[in-house]
Formats: sequence, C-alpha cells, structure tokens
Amino acid sequence: NNSNTFSFLLVFYVLILLRPAFSINTLSSTESLTISNNRTLVSPGDVFELGFFRTTSSSRWYLGIWYKKLPFRTYVWVANRDNPLSNSIGTLKISGNNLVILGHSNKSVWSTNLTRGSERSTVVAELLANGNFVMRDSNNNDASAFLWQSFDFPTDTLLPEMKLGYDLKTGLNRFLTSWRSSDDPSTGDFSYKLEARRLPEFYLSSGIFRVHRSAPWNGIRFSGIPDDRKPSYMVYNFTENNEEVAYTFLMTNNSIYSKLTVSFSGYIERQTWNPTLGMWNVFWSFPLDSQCDSYRACGPNAYCDVNTSPFCNCIQGFIPSNVEQWDQRVWAGGCIRRTRLSCSRDGFTRMKNMKLPETTMAIVDRSIGVKECKKRCLRDCNCTAFANADIRNGGTGCVIWTGRLDDMRNYVADGQDLYVRLAAADLV
Repeated sequence: NNSNTFSFLLVFYVLILLRPAFSINTLSSTESLTISNNRTLVSPGDVFELGFFRTTSSSRWYLGIWYKKLPFRTYVWVANRDNPLSNSIGTLKISGNNLVILGHSNKSVWSTNLTRGSERSTVVAELLANGNFVMRDSNNNDASAFLWQSFDFPTDTLLPEMKLGYDLKTGLNRFLTSWRSSDDPSTGDFSYKLEARRLPEFYLSSGIFRVHRSAPWNGIRFSGIPDDRKPSYMVYNFTENNEEVAYTFLMTNNSIYSKLTVSFSGYIERQTWNPTLGMWNVFWSFPLDSQCDSYRACGPNAYCDVNTSPFCNCIQGFIPSNVEQWDQRVWAGGCIRRTRLSCSRDGFTRMKNMKLPETTMAIVDRSIGVKECKKRCLRDCNCTAFANADIRNGGTGCVIWTGRLDDMRNYVADGQDLYVRLAAADLV
C-alpha cells in the first residue's frame, strides 16, 4: 500500500529531523576519518572533538583534540605534532591493531606503534567523555585494559583525570611540552617534567636548562607554587606508591573547564574557562616574579627574598663565598659557612615560610616526626638541614639534607619551616 509506505517514510523523515544531533565517539576497525570527509569523533557529553585540523597560517594538517563548544579552537592534544601532513590527503584508521595516520601515497606519518601477539579480537578507538582517546578490544571497556591512550602521551596540556609523572609498572614518564609557537603545534622549547627522586619534584625546563622547580609536594601543594590556591570545584592529588608517582587534578563541577598548560613562551599556567567573558582566565602562572622564581637564582646556601634589596641573601651564619662578586650582584658562587660545624655542639636556625631546597641528595623517612628528625640530623655530621615531609596535621615525616642547600626562597605566607644546622657561635 503506497499511502502506508508514504506515511511511514514521512514519519521516518520527521523522526530523523527531530532526533537530537547525534554524534559518534567510536571508530571501528572498518571505518576511517579523512581530511576530505570532514568527519570527527565527538565525546559523550559533547565536550571534546577529535579530527584533522590546520592552524590559521599553515597549510599543514594535524590530528588533534579540541573543546567542541568553545567559540575559538583550544587544542588539548595533537597526535602527529612533529610529522604534519603536507597537504589535505590524510586518513586515520585502525590497521593491524594499531591506530595509524596515513598521508600522501598511504605513507604512515604517525602510529600507536604497539606490538601485540593476540590479533583475534577486534579493536576499536574511542574518544571518552574526559577527552582521553583510547584504543581497546571491542568487548573490553575496562580502563585498566586499554591497549593505548592519548592520556599517556600528553602534548602541552594536562586535563582533569590525566596524570603527570611516572607509571612505575611500564617506566613511562608523562610530561608536558610546549608548542613551538601560538600557531605551530610542533615540539617547542619548554617542558614540565617530574623527576622521581626520594622526594619527587617538577621542573620547568628550556632545552637542557632548568628554569623553575616546583619544590616537593608537602601534602597539600608543591611548596614552590604557593599561589596554587585551589578553587572549591577542584581537587588536587599526588600519588606516590610502588606503582606510580603522579600528579592529577579532578573537577567536582564538570561544567567548568580547567587545564594546566605549558605555554610556548615558557610559563606553566592553570587556566579556567570563563563562559561570561568567553575567554580563558589564567588562574595562576609560573615563573611569576622572575628573579626569585628562577632556578638557583642565588647560588648555594643562599635564599631569594623579593622584599629585600638585593634579593639574594646568605642564610644566617653564612657569608658570601666571593664578596666582590656578591657586591657586583653576581650570585652564582652563593654563600659559605662563617664557622665550621663541630658536629657535637651544633644547633639549628628556623627559617619560616621557605621553599624547601632542592632534594637531589635528601634523605626521607616518613615514619618519624620533627623531634626525632632533629636528633637524627644532629647524629649525622653530614646533615645540613631538616624539615617535615608533610605539613598537614601539624607536620609529619622527616627530610634530611646533606651538603649544600640550593634553590631556596621565602614567601610572605605559605612555604614551610626549614631548620638549618649552624655552629654554636652562629646561633646568636
């Protein structure tokens, strides 16, 4: 019956017109995204979109992830940042259980590079609600079974639920690297990377040169980032166990977009989207005051203070190692002790609100408190300073420094107490 068919078709078309704009977040092993078909993957909740893009001034193509709803493109991940496609021939597909980007004459410019024995099950790629692009077995949705995930290979941006730092099971260290410029996503000069020591610390570096050190995690924040006042809708987390040493942050209100970015100009920034103003608001940015935020600004056994002139100061009981240079404001030589330690009759000066010294040679014992820490430091003639490892609940744990004290500064508020060992004569 023709009229029935017609009404059925009419209803069908009306339903198609009325249905919500329905977008797909999964790529099966038989599908592909190409530059020419303009198709993208959209995350559940419509926050993130994955596809091919060109930056404004460039004819080169990249595969990336951006915020779908923002009025201007903000990219959070780029796959082939150092291997762009030179023209508009490009395909993302699953090939032999790997994700690959193929360019001109089907040449691979990027691949997930996995080697897997079992090829029995089919593989799918999926853009998750949190912006993580993952590859998994089509019948296994479990996060711990992902074959590959973009969260393990950050570009310049840390999103909520992403981790920065070490996966000790696989040896992977996830770190951020800036874009080359505002319009060029290739690997830039600046990186923000965790160094896993006895007390892990983040370093902002330019090439091989360190620019800024976060100082260790003190249970609440990194003591070198005092402005890191977290808003109520954000939770910070630093995990240190035998599986991982990693920093992450979570949003308790998912309608607020926030990210941590290393900018091409060399700043690590916490940015939050302000929908009223329609722009990213920089919540905090480091380095802040160039002199005291610079790595090792004042040389060994000295500390930086933005409120003194000059801003480099010897610790109590120390004098400039080269007075002439110090007078010329060349700080690299730092300070030396006025009086040699006797080991048995030494005491301590308490420095308040300090960014703790670099922990390259520090010894950490989380099982003892500050009293026992002081005794242990006095018993060890090489011990030069001690502090709490964690400032919560009045302070717990013990960090002991041996040798020189580097990259210190004080703060008006924040920071923590550092006890520096001095000869009895210098304790006055």
